[in-house]
Amino acid sequence: MQKARISTKITIRAFIVLALIAAAFLVLIARIFCLQTVSFDYYKNKVVDQLTTESTIISNRGNIYDSNGILLAANKTAYRIFIAPKTIHDEMKKAQQNIEKEGNDKRLDLDVKISEGLSEILGIEYDTIFALTDKTKSLDATILREATPEQADKVLSFVSKLNVTNCVYVEPMSVRYYAYGDLATHVLGFTGHDGDGLYGLEYYYNKELAGTPGKFIIARDAYGNEMPYEYQSYIDAIDGYNLNTTLDIKIQAILEEQLEATYYESGAGAGVAGIVMNVKTGAVYAMATYPDFDSNDAWTLSPEYELMLNASGLTSADEGYSSMRTSLLNQMWQNKALTFTYMPGSTFKIITTAMALENRIDKLLPTHKCTGQLNVYGSIIRCHKKGGHGELTFEGGLQQSCNPYMMKLAENIGRQTFYDYVRNFGYLDKTGIDLPGEGNSTFWSESAFGPVDLAVASFGQNFKISMMQQLTAISAVANGGKLVQPYVVESMTDSDGNVVWQHEVNELRQVVSSSVCREVARILEEGVSGDGGSKNAYVAGYKVAAKTGTSEKIGDDETLRIGSCAAFAPSDDPEIAIIIIVDEPSCENVFGSYVAAPYVANCLEKMLPALGIEPDYSASEAAKLEVEVGNYLGMMSFSAIEVIEKNGLDVEIIGNGEKVTAQVPSSGSFLSKQNGKIILYVGDIAPSNDLTVPNVVGLSASAANRVLINAGFNISIEGATNFEVGDGAEVIAQYPAAGTPATRGDVITVTFRHTDVSD
Repeated sequence: MQKARISTKITIRAFIVLALIAAAFLVLIARIFCLQTVSFDYYKNKVVDQLTTESTIISNRGNIYDSNGILLAANKTAYRIFIAPKTIHDEMKKAQQNIEKEGNDKRLDLDVKISEGLSEILGIEYDTIFALTDKTKSLDATILREATPEQADKVLSFVSKLNVTNCVYVEPMSVRYYAYGDLATHVLGFTGHDGDGLYGLEYYYNKELAGTPGKFIIARDAYGNEMPYEYQSYIDAIDGYNLNTTLDIKIQAILEEQLEATYYESGAGAGVAGIVMNVKTGAVYAMATYPDFDSNDAWTLSPEYELMLNASGLTSADEGYSSMRTSLLNQMWQNKALTFTYMPGSTFKIITTAMALENRIDKLLPTHKCTGQLNVYGSIIRCHKKGGHGELTFEGGLQQSCNPYMMKLAENIGRQTFYDYVRNFGYLDKTGIDLPGEGNSTFWSESAFGPVDLAVASFGQNFKISMMQQLTAISAVANGGKLVQPYVVESMTDSDGNVVWQHEVNELRQVVSSSVCREVARILEEGVSGDGGSKNAYVAGYKVAAKTGTSEKIGDDETLRIGSCAAFAPSDDPEIAIIIIVDEPSCENVFGSYVAAPYVANCLEKMLPALGIEPDYSASEAAKLEVEVGNYLGMMSFSAIEVIEKNGLDVEIIGNGEKVTAQVPSSGSFLSKQNGKIILYVGDIAPSNDLTVPNVVGLSASAANRVLINAGFNISIEGATNFEVGDGAEVIAQYPAAGTPATRGDVITVTFRHTDVSD
């Protein structure tokens, strides 16, 4: 019995052991199956990774061009200078050991020698470099990220002489280069140290510009040796696409010049911005914000922002210094023309007028008497003109920028219809321009849009839009009523010049009729060339349709203002539209008609000829044109007189002789045909500085002209050449300044501006 029990136990144990062995075998089979099927690719890749080394082949970043093929952004070779701190200290430890064995201490102060040498070559503080050599846990410490080829050559020579090839390195690298520095900088943006775009077009089109890196894969055996060629793999890099933009650097430079001028002359506390666009296609010719920065050195504050940092009183040792500097950098990089939202003020009256004409409200309300205010459901809303405009025609309501007239028009249009037009003009959505960071409007919801809201919206208050939304809507009025999507990139080409993508004009919808647009353009132009509030936007030889605006900064600081001007030209066949805003002007007159309109006029005066649109002067405009003074030195006096009088200028001879020995003004000056006089000196008599320039600032055109002519000077006019319109313009600046010694016949340049304008 006992033997039977023992036998049974042995049998059970045997079965258990066999079961365990079978289970283990099944687990092993399952594991092998898993490795060979489910996880095959994973482990295959791990083996391949252990047997291969992979090198990245960098693709070339695409270039960026303007609309005329002028290079704006490209790549150049620079050199990163870096050290190996750990290796430097390892060498010094070896030197210490050698002292004990051989007495050799030549490399004991290697950190000092390297710091001294690099400091002298690169112009970097010795202490800065020495501090980096002390980071002994670092294998790599950058001394200079973008050294020149000359600096790189000197460093290599130094490295060879000191025999520190394992301690100091020179690494060639491709860096982004912007041909015009701070031109169009907010549109182009810039790249980071890794080459990726961070702002502007560089960011928006980063994938297209960057291309696709290639790979070079080498197989190695168990000992790390390269395996035969057939085990190598080479994948070509694909270079990034080139961007061909709609920007025109001539137009861009003109815009930036005028933005800088109004920034300083108006004392704009929060900067200025502007956009120029083709009204028919939506192509952006120029876009700028001032103050700007240099895309080649984007991490350095511009002088204007450096002043703001210094004005804070903080120093680099203070806790808040770094965060404030970062905040100012972000502010400096912001493309105000695109990201900023503001209340458009009276420039929106263009849109209200177009709505009214489309719905024939001009027939219902052909005139209105402005008393200076209007009661809207118990709310007293005032006109910008104290005491009111009196009786106004429909045209005069827009030209004189009358708030009550606009409110009456909106009331007759109706809340729902008005709201529908706001939507159709694109104010409730972003424009979709191909740039990052576009701001969007803040408008009432449709259900909350009440009668008082309708009243203030009619003249552009209590809601915010972007400059891009406003210029796009105004361009629709200019082009015959079509809302066109704005854009910056016209096409993309590969490295061989093949076009891989082409922009197509995107007409979103017809908002108002072409006949309404022509009527609005006519009214606006007559306000500019006549006695309207936008007469500072006048440009001789061109028909300009313009509207100015001044808005409060409700929600920010309600004591501050934003002055703006939007215009398109030629008004009878518009090609371009422009908008300039001046944020927080601090000069005496903060109206857009004063701080923005003159600079819009200056832009159009230069941009239109640059675009091939020639001036067509009226008889009165032609009479005011200035003539360039020639060089008459050495000519016989009678020949010089003949040439001068043929050009429509007066001439006076001083002295006795036959040949001209001196002249005032000098060649290259400009004089008006109406009263310009050239003084020629013959014989031994020479000009002398025996006169003093009088002060004409603040005088009217006729008074300034009389004072200067009577004092023996010539006058050259800048600014409002329609100086006789309305109450007349006055002199706001002169050059040379009053009190300057001068010669009889010298040219005194005076700048006229209408100061009786408001919006």
